[in-house]
Amino acid sequence: MTTSTGRALPPATVNAAFAGFLVSCVFAVTSIGVLVGTHDELVDALRASGTQMTEDQLQSAATVTQYTFAGIALVIALVQLWLAFKVRSGRNWARVLLTVFTVLQVGSLFVGEGSATLPAYGGALVAALAVVASWLPASNAYFATVKQAR
Repeated sequence: MTTSTGRALPPATVNAAFAGFLVSCVFAVTSIGVLVGTHDELVDALRASGTQMTEDQLQSAATVTQYTFAGIALVIALVQLWLAFKVRSGRNWARVLLTVFTVLQVGSLFVGEGSATLPAYGGALVAALAVVASWLPASNAYFATVKQAR
């Protein structure tokens, strides 16, 4: 299907992938909120590690950790959002990057000591489904059509 200007319109599979990546971004932002609520747990974990930090140092270390991980999560969500728009416009390189990022996202759930949260699992599941939708035959045809039109 094409527009009046001759541009190919994304099929339902690409639109579903786009929506899935948007929802995954919402999960990433939600995980930032969950992280903010874990300050006391971070302090307790640092204290249990046997560190010789003072209480003020423990509080500061937990706060720095929270801001660092929240910043990383926000940057990842923004990059994923940008790539989702590129996928919707038919950029195959964005589809490949989102596939790689999603594999890393799913893999990160199995690293660590069960520290993944419900938003992390939800975001990974939705992103994985979006990746599958982006590689279905109708999506492949769309990406090929967009590439050929350039």
